[in-house]
Amino acid sequence: MEKTTDGFVLAEEDLAIRGPGDFLGTRQSGLPDFRIASIIRDARILNDAREDAFGLAARDPLLEKPEHAILKEALLAKWQGKLELARTG
Repeated sequence: MEKTTDGFVLAEEDLAIRGPGDFLGTRQSGLPDFRIASIIRDARILNDAREDAFGLAARDPLLEKPEHAILKEALLAKWQGKLELARTG
């Protein structure tokens, strides 16, 4: 922290030390539920996945197509209790 005054560099270091917290929840620090990816190390591939997810959501927002049934089921099982938080605001 003594080596820079760049706020972006400091924010990245803080993120690396404290963790990002919940994406859909209330924790402001700590490790997320990711089991494989690191939000810092894997930022590029996570961004690609984000773009793919937004594309899928644009084409089938309610995941009603038969080929998306398994994805919908998995999402509901994983995020059911936290989806209401995503709808607020």
